[in-house]
Amino acid sequence: MLFRKGSINRLNKAGLGLQFGAIAGLLFLHIPLLLIILYAFTTEDKSYQFPPPGYTLKWFEVVLNRQDIWDAVALSMQIAIISTFLAIILGTLAAGALYKTSFFGKSSITILIILPIALPGIITGISLRSTFGVLGVPFSTWTIIIGHATFCMVVVYNNVVARLRRTSPNLIQASMDLGANNLQTFFYVILPNMGTAILAGGMLAFALSFDEVIVTTFTAGQQTTLPIWMFSELIRPRQRPITNVVAVFIMLITFIPIVFASYVASKTSESEGSTK
Repeated sequence: MLFRKGSINRLNKAGLGLQFGAIAGLLFLHIPLLLIILYAFTTEDKSYQFPPPGYTLKWFEVVLNRQDIWDAVALSMQIAIISTFLAIILGTLAAGALYKTSFFGKSSITILIILPIALPGIITGISLRSTFGVLGVPFSTWTIIIGHATFCMVVVYNNVVARLRRTSPNLIQASMDLGANNLQTFFYVILPNMGTAILAGGMLAFALSFDEVIVTTFTAGQQTTLPIWMFSELIRPRQRPITNVVAVFIMLITFIPIVFASYVASKTSESEGSTK
């Protein structure tokens, strides 16, 4: 059946209802973020008034001079970096072990791998706290890292498995036929094809770890990460804009890796589509 050019254009163009719904959804998601940025500059330090009575940059100066904030930032950065490193190793190895392997119980193992991110964070946190208590493990930075790695690993695993499913097995077979051993095939054929998937998963894992609060609360002990610091600061009656300033910094820190991961994933999809 032949369609006129105008009919095709009408089919490709979204209706007004769909456009309105998309705009409403974007506003619903991003107006609260804009309010956080707005109240980082307010002169009111006790409550949130709209519109703010005045604007100032003094809260940024206060944040820059607060050592407890920088200590919390440093701890969160340390935990996120190490958790991401562990997640990349464990998630990649798990994906490689389960990909194209058929055995009894494979589905159960796959469910167990993705379970930490599928369950509510409070369940994961309680289970980890109980485990550390039974084993007699003292709460420290490493208990937080272990807790974060459990769900960060899932993000990397999902990315790598998806990439392996799109990778042609003929590449591996051709490498073997040309005389490459298992290690050479892994480093020169498999790893370059998985590189962007690992990078994207790692960036998302870093963002998840940096601002995670529920699991951290159950595994931190006396450690204070930046999200925990923010929750404790919100109950104070004065200088509430400080938390908004810190929130702006968190948005910038987590926004950059997410955008970069999305950019890498989109570029990879385009390059793969161009070779078909």
